[in-house]
Amino acid sequence: MGHFTNSCVFKVYGALKILLLTLAFGLMSFGTIIASEKETAGKEAITVSGTVKDGNGESLPGVSIIEKGTRNGAVSDIDGNFTINVQSSESVLLFSFIGYASQEQTVGSRSSIEVVLLEDTQNLSEFVVIGYGTQEKKDVTGAIASVNRENFNKGVVTNPGELMQGKLAGVYIAANSGEPGATQDVIIRGIGSLRSGTQPLYVVDGFLLDNSSTGVPTNPLNFINPNDIESIDVLKDASATAVYGSRAANGVVVITTKKGSGQPQMNLSVSNGWSSLANKINVFDGNTFREQVSAIGGTLDDLGGNTDWQNELTQTASSQNVNFSMGGAANEKFSYFASVGYQNQEGVLKNSDLKRYSGKLNMNQKAFNGKVNIDYNLTASHTENLRPVITSTISDMLSLNPTVPAYTNGEPTLLPTNNLNPLTRYDLYSDLAINNRILATISPSIEIIKGLTYKLNLGVDYSATNRDQQYKPFPSVVNESNISDGSLDVSINSNTNQLVENTLTYIWNQGPHRVTALAGHSFQEFLDETRITSYNGFANNNIEPKYQDHTSTSQYPTSVNSAAVRNELQSFFGRVNYAFADKYLFTGTIRADGSSKFGENNRYGYFPSFGIGWNIANEGFMANSVFNNLKLRASWGQTGNQEIPSKITKASFSEDRLATGAGSLNTYPIDTDATTLDGYPYGIIFTRLANPNLQWEVSSQIDVGIDFAFFDFKLTGTLDYFNKESSNILLQVVPADPVQPTSTFWTNIQDMKIINNGVELTLDYKSDARGAFSYNIGGNITYIQNRVEDSPYSVLVTGAAQGSGQTGATINGYINNEPLGAFYMYQFDGINAETGQSIYRDVNGDGEILDNDRTVVGSAIPKFIYGFYTNFKYKAFDLGLNFNGVSGNKIYNHTTMTLFSKALLAQSNNTTDFAVQYPSESLTNANIVSTRYLENGSFLRLNNATVAYSLSPDKIGLSDTFQNIQFSITGQNLFVLTDYSGFDPEVNTGATSGGIQTFGIDRFTYPRARTFLIGLNLTF
Repeated sequence: MGHFTNSCVFKVYGALKILLLTLAFGLMSFGTIIASEKETAGKEAITVSGTVKDGNGESLPGVSIIEKGTRNGAVSDIDGNFTINVQSSESVLLFSFIGYASQEQTVGSRSSIEVVLLEDTQNLSEFVVIGYGTQEKKDVTGAIASVNRENFNKGVVTNPGELMQGKLAGVYIAANSGEPGATQDVIIRGIGSLRSGTQPLYVVDGFLLDNSSTGVPTNPLNFINPNDIESIDVLKDASATAVYGSRAANGVVVITTKKGSGQPQMNLSVSNGWSSLANKINVFDGNTFREQVSAIGGTLDDLGGNTDWQNELTQTASSQNVNFSMGGAANEKFSYFASVGYQNQEGVLKNSDLKRYSGKLNMNQKAFNGKVNIDYNLTASHTENLRPVITSTISDMLSLNPTVPAYTNGEPTLLPTNNLNPLTRYDLYSDLAINNRILATISPSIEIIKGLTYKLNLGVDYSATNRDQQYKPFPSVVNESNISDGSLDVSINSNTNQLVENTLTYIWNQGPHRVTALAGHSFQEFLDETRITSYNGFANNNIEPKYQDHTSTSQYPTSVNSAAVRNELQSFFGRVNYAFADKYLFTGTIRADGSSKFGENNRYGYFPSFGIGWNIANEGFMANSVFNNLKLRASWGQTGNQEIPSKITKASFSEDRLATGAGSLNTYPIDTDATTLDGYPYGIIFTRLANPNLQWEVSSQIDVGIDFAFFDFKLTGTLDYFNKESSNILLQVVPADPVQPTSTFWTNIQDMKIINNGVELTLDYKSDARGAFSYNIGGNITYIQNRVEDSPYSVLVTGAAQGSGQTGATINGYINNEPLGAFYMYQFDGINAETGQSIYRDVNGDGEILDNDRTVVGSAIPKFIYGFYTNFKYKAFDLGLNFNGVSGNKIYNHTTMTLFSKALLAQSNNTTDFAVQYPSESLTNANIVSTRYLENGSFLRLNNATVAYSLSPDKIGLSDTFQNIQFSITGQNLFVLTDYSGFDPEVNTGATSGGIQTFGIDRFTYPRARTFLIGLNLTF
């Protein structure tokens, strides 16, 4: 593999030295704090009083007044009056209040200060995080959606995706299951690729994460403590994302963690939650089961019990969350934020648990009058993820004979040798993954001349995971050797992601002209290493297999598989932002990316974009209009996709020979009289052909948007139309010519396109915040349609069914002029009353039911995505409600197809009444992939609801100790309105086919929980 540059540069900037720099800056910084406090000691205080009012002359109670650079502060009373003792006449007072622009006042010779705070025109003055910098909202030409910590989803939250679900237009987030820390489908403005997944690029404090697996089976973003996140900005259109080039085809999620500022402050939050199964599937109870088996003429195995296996195999799970943080600014030269956190989330299935221990340290140091600026960010986590055998457990919960007693004489009831009591499985099986991860960056910058700043960004993301999956020996099960003899699979994963970036930023303001220019270079190296060792055959001594003898024997041979993949990405990029008179805006971006994943002939891809904006509200003719803000935006741009397997452009070979002495195309005899394998050496065969011409997938996007505000910025909103077209689709295909050295090869599908277009609307209304009662209501809705065009294939199949008699059957398919995630199957028309067999529609009218009678019968991708929220505040009480939902999609209930049939009920397996809805159905009728198992996937969910009470510390005599005391009660997943018959309509647990991604399949999905949480938050 060729290298773009000498990778030894990373030997200099390794994680160890970054940590040493952390300690050095930490010691220097805390020294600054101590020195600052010593300097102020002994000075005579000056008393300053005054009044704070709003722009209408009304008094403002509750305004925070802080003496900058100190811990000294006060709060205005009900009449807006305040009194504060400051250190000197040079002291600066900072006045701040929610909904109003902050203001600074130097004391000077005054003993009385009158302050007028103006309402914060937030949609114009707030900053959003863009690639390699920030920008005021009024200057943004791209489509960027943001959510901050005040508006995050509340409750038991383990990763950033859960914080923003339902909050942002155009962003569809669906948890694949209800498992703690479950993986998620995050889809921004539709799906743009067949096989590369939907995940956007995640950027944490300027560091670009790698989306590859870390060896932990759940969400790789679980290492980030949600309590450390300040804001999340989602870059949606190409004008916003093109600066990230080849990794931005699925959008960009920029995560900014908390920083220290203002008065030093500490915060302690503690919560405890209880979760239970939110929705049970209505399988038969013992008595109904006996009646139904007998009614269909089945064989009833009646063991005399009446067991609810859903109750037996689930639990009331508890969750604990403790977070402590401290942060502030010792002076204008140094600020800091540090936190530690602990989270323990149990799942509703037993032996299901996610523990996370996290630490965070962010520091900023300035020198030489602010010309030198150093940012340091450190995130460290230790995660322990314990999982049960999900598929088997869910199957047992729903299909195990309810007349079997769960326990006999205090022990799990012994079942026939071909079955394992799932209660025993809980004791025998464990799957524990332990991950240690550190993300560290240091970013020094220097202002070379006025307006010109150079910045170096060095970072490393290192992850190491040990995962042990084991069965203790259980000889009573004789037909499954991994259970009867015991087994152990040990996997070791390490991922290293190293980044070096150099940027130059030039800011020039002259009269009505404002220019910001950015130029940069980035080099990123990825190394993923994996080793999996499998052992079998252990002593039945109640000692876990991972602690027993692992010597390989002829009867129980040990197998070892290992792999290592190294990739590099080198980039050059530039951007120009221009504004004239705060009315006319332009953004132009170009990025050139070179990836080692691509061949010699197409190693570099080039991704341009531009955007324009018109602040119509700033025009003279709008002076007396009803609009407080009105901006028109338009953009076009291209981004790329390099999220494909490594090495696919290079040829690959393997050695092959037969297991017997017979002839073979892959082996040849040196000795013509050979009768053993020794006379047949290995043959060399192609497993992959070289393709140096493989090109990047390219996504081109057009966006037109309007930002608006009415009623003194109380009502704000955004309306966008977008059209995204992906081309040069990368796919592994079967060659048309059967005479080929390999069975498949990688190529770009010429002329094939994936198109997504739609409309997004966001609205928010905020009442006057000055009274005792105030409220905030808002929401978003997205309409999106997508389709495949000009595909040379009649259907690209995926979503293969699994199970006896079902394996490989197509569920999803990608078909010309049909939506992505399309369900491609037979249409079920009932049961033949005479034969008892299923009737399927003869679509082409040829009198036979064949493959060409399969049609598109719906899509797993919703047409409408929406969310809305309400927040009410009355004095010290707060109430927040957050809803989210989807419409226009289908779900394939693979669980029903596999478990709930009349034939299985006749064999004393439990089912729902789905199995007996057709009295004439034959016991020999086959479960074939069809619309019989396709259901409406629309839903509306009350995602979370929180009631909080803020207790004023001075009411209980603790004003010298605490700044705020808040109690809260939160409910999650309180109800779901849906027609879906499974555990939950938010699912995706299907199996891919040929690496092509699949959507909307529910196969033995981990059920979702309903959670109640009580919390206490202390600020001091």
